[in-house]
Amino acid sequence: MRTLIIHNPRSGFGSDAVFQFERAVAQAGDECLLRILEEDFVASEACADAGDFDVVVLSGGDGTVSTLLHALAGRDVPTCVFPSGTANLLAANIGNAPEPSSLARACRRGMTARLDLGEISWTDEIGQRRTRGFGLMSGTGFDAQIMQAALPNKAMMGQAAYFAAALANPRPSVVRFTVTIDGRTVEREGITCMVANNAMIQGDIQIVPDCRMDDGLLDVIIVETSDATQLLAPIAFGLVDRAGKSIGRPHIKSLKGREVRVEVSEPVALEVDGEVMPGLVRSYEARALPGAARMVVDSMSPYGGADEGPSRFGGSDVIAYPK
Repeated sequence: MRTLIIHNPRSGFGSDAVFQFERAVAQAGDECLLRILEEDFVASEACADAGDFDVVVLSGGDGTVSTLLHALAGRDVPTCVFPSGTANLLAANIGNAPEPSSLARACRRGMTARLDLGEISWTDEIGQRRTRGFGLMSGTGFDAQIMQAALPNKAMMGQAAYFAAALANPRPSVVRFTVTIDGRTVEREGITCMVANNAMIQGDIQIVPDCRMDDGLLDVIIVETSDATQLLAPIAFGLVDRAGKSIGRPHIKSLKGREVRVEVSEPVALEVDGEVMPGLVRSYEARALPGAARMVVDSMSPYGGADEGPSRFGGSDVIAYPK
């Protein structure tokens, strides 16, 4: 088996878990290439030779991994997401067993699923058109402000930095969002508007129900409140009803569609999978990329199957994962 590992050493806490994975995945006769990303890496260059490998492993935070996935979109390369970031929400949404040895086993067995990606485009403050891929969600408003405010404390506090940043700004600005979804337009006021390819956050809480990576759709999520402390209500509801199907999510409006345009009443910050983009925006477009990623999955994943089938590359025992 030929394995390419693309690793961002600046993601997360600098864990050496990816090197444990490297030792676990390679067996006699295999080839394993570890490619360390530079700070200003170009995703298309980093994975230009991905087709020469049996599996490509993307190691980093959600922003790094989504950027590389977008560069690989449609190339039919089996790809494994390895969680090396702070939140690692994309890996959590895919749902594989997260241990290095388990992910190595999943790569060797070779079960894959076709999962969607999202693509977002906007015009920056100097008039340049920009496009990024996302695996989780992107948005404008309060969520981008949280990501920006959390940056100085992420290395020390980890995921807690996001909650601290949210509580530090209890009265975020309310703006008007004009949202056009597959030709239908609605207007809402709120503190943030996000487009989501999947919407499970920390604690396995779904922001909105039935948001999946294999339905060919994006979820548009608008938080309709002027008080950040009111967000504690949907979080509390989420602890009781993690899927969001029984008691709902107060202050949250959600819609679904393939193509989305969002216009904002005043310039706001934009974040893409947790990375804040330079400058402010007045509008953006997003679209679903159905089945763009061929992802390695195991029996723990909601996108995997109970029967993993024969191992493609051998050297991995069958494990009955709990459901």
